[in-house]
Amino acid sequence: MRDLPVYLAIICFLVMGIGAIAKPHLVTSQFDMLDLTAAGRNEVRAVYGGFGVMIAVALMAALQMPALRVGILVAVAAALGGMAGGRVVSAVIDRTIGKVPLCYLILEAVVAVLLLFMA
Repeated sequence: MRDLPVYLAIICFLVMGIGAIAKPHLVTSQFDMLDLTAAGRNEVRAVYGGFGVMIAVALMAALQMPALRVGILVAVAAALGGMAGGRVVSAVIDRTIGKVPLCYLILEAVVAVLLLFMA
Protein backbone atom coordinates (compact mmCIF):
# COMPACT_ATOMS: atom_id res chain seq x y z
CA MET A 1 0.00 0.00 0.00
CA ARG A 2 3.02 2.27 0.33
CA ASP A 3 3.03 2.89 -3.42
CA LEU A 4 -0.72 3.53 -3.74
CA PRO A 5 -0.24 7.11 -5.05
CA VAL A 6 2.08 5.81 -7.76
CA TYR A 7 -0.46 3.18 -8.79
CA LEU A 8 -3.20 5.82 -8.88
CA ALA A 9 -1.01 8.02 -11.09
CA ILE A 10 -0.38 5.06 -13.40
CA ILE A 11 -4.12 4.47 -13.74
CA CYS A 12 -4.82 8.15 -14.40
CA PHE A 13 -2.13 8.42 -17.06
CA LEU A 14 -3.24 5.17 -18.73
CA VAL A 15 -6.87 6.28 -18.83
CA MET A 16 -5.88 9.67 -20.22
CA GLY A 17 -3.48 8.17 -22.74
CA ILE A 18 -5.62 5.34 -24.06
CA GLY A 19 -8.71 7.56 -24.11
CA ALA A 20 -6.92 10.29 -26.06
CA ILE A 21 -5.61 7.82 -28.62
CA ALA A 22 -8.99 6.14 -29.08
CA LYS A 23 -11.24 9.23 -28.95
CA PRO A 24 -9.30 12.49 -29.16
CA HIS A 25 -12.47 14.57 -29.41
CA LEU A 26 -13.44 13.52 -25.88
CA VAL A 27 -10.31 15.26 -24.60
CA THR A 28 -10.86 18.52 -26.42
CA SER A 29 -14.63 18.66 -25.93
CA GLN A 30 -13.99 19.03 -22.18
CA PHE A 31 -12.43 22.38 -23.04
CA ASP A 32 -15.09 23.52 -25.52
CA MET A 33 -12.97 22.61 -28.57
CA LEU A 34 -15.46 20.61 -30.57
CA ASP A 35 -13.99 20.48 -34.07
CA LEU A 36 -10.68 18.78 -34.70
CA THR A 37 -8.84 18.50 -37.98
CA ALA A 38 -6.62 15.52 -38.71
CA ALA A 39 -3.67 17.60 -37.45
CA GLY A 40 -5.59 18.40 -34.26
CA ARG A 41 -6.40 14.73 -33.65
CA ASN A 42 -2.74 13.90 -34.26
CA GLU A 43 -1.69 16.48 -31.65
CA VAL A 44 -4.14 15.15 -29.04
CA ARG A 45 -3.08 11.57 -29.68
CA ALA A 46 0.59 12.54 -29.33
CA VAL A 47 0.48 14.95 -26.39
CA TYR A 48 -2.29 13.40 -24.31
CA GLY A 49 -2.18 9.87 -25.69
CA GLY A 50 1.40 8.86 -26.30
CA PHE A 51 2.68 11.02 -23.46
CA GLY A 52 0.15 9.61 -21.01
CA VAL A 53 0.84 5.99 -21.89
CA MET A 54 4.61 6.41 -21.71
CA ILE A 55 4.45 8.28 -18.40
CA ALA A 56 2.46 5.34 -17.05
CA VAL A 57 5.17 2.99 -18.34
CA ALA A 58 7.87 5.13 -16.71
CA LEU A 59 5.97 5.06 -13.41
CA MET A 60 5.72 1.27 -13.67
CA ALA A 61 9.47 1.17 -14.22
CA ALA A 62 9.95 3.29 -11.09
CA LEU A 63 8.16 0.60 -9.09
CA GLN A 64 10.38 -2.15 -10.52
CA MET A 65 13.75 -0.37 -10.62
CA PRO A 66 14.67 1.23 -7.29
CA ALA A 67 17.74 2.93 -8.78
CA LEU A 68 15.49 4.91 -11.15
CA ARG A 69 12.60 5.55 -8.75
CA VAL A 70 13.56 8.99 -7.43
CA GLY A 71 14.45 10.36 -10.84
CA ILE A 72 11.26 9.13 -12.48
CA LEU A 73 8.96 10.28 -9.68
CA VAL A 74 10.59 13.72 -9.54
CA ALA A 75 10.43 14.08 -13.34
CA VAL A 76 6.75 13.12 -13.47
CA ALA A 77 5.98 15.40 -10.52
CA ALA A 78 7.76 18.23 -12.35
CA ALA A 79 5.71 17.60 -15.50
CA LEU A 80 2.47 17.64 -13.51
CA GLY A 81 3.60 20.75 -11.65
CA GLY A 82 4.29 22.42 -14.97
CA MET A 83 0.79 21.59 -16.18
CA ALA A 84 -0.77 22.93 -13.00
CA GLY A 85 1.43 26.01 -13.16
CA GLY A 86 0.44 26.64 -16.76
CA ARG A 87 -3.21 26.51 -15.74
CA VAL A 88 -2.56 29.06 -12.97
CA VAL A 89 -0.76 31.40 -15.39
CA SER A 90 -3.62 31.05 -17.87
CA ALA A 91 -6.20 31.78 -15.16
CA VAL A 92 -4.30 34.90 -14.13
CA ILE A 93 -3.97 36.12 -17.72
CA ASP A 94 -7.61 35.36 -18.58
CA ARG A 95 -8.89 36.33 -15.12
CA THR A 96 -11.03 33.22 -15.07
CA ILE A 97 -10.79 29.45 -14.97
CA GLY A 98 -13.47 26.96 -15.90
CA LYS A 99 -14.62 24.14 -13.68
CA VAL A 100 -12.95 21.41 -15.74
CA PRO A 101 -9.55 23.15 -15.93
CA LEU A 102 -9.78 23.87 -12.20
CA CYS A 103 -10.46 20.20 -11.45
CA TYR A 104 -7.46 19.18 -13.55
CA LEU A 105 -5.31 21.84 -11.87
CA ILE A 106 -6.15 20.41 -8.46
CA LEU A 107 -5.60 16.82 -9.63
CA GLU A 108 -2.25 17.68 -11.23
CA ALA A 109 -1.05 19.57 -8.16
CA VAL A 110 -2.14 16.87 -5.70
CA VAL A 111 -0.59 14.02 -7.70
CA ALA A 112 2.62 16.03 -8.16
CA VAL A 113 2.94 16.54 -4.41
CA LEU A 114 2.13 12.89 -3.70
CA LEU A 115 4.75 11.68 -6.16
CA LEU A 116 7.35 13.98 -4.61
CA PHE A 117 6.60 12.50 -1.20
CA MET A 118 6.87 9.00 -2.68
CA ALA A 119 10.26 9.73 -4.29
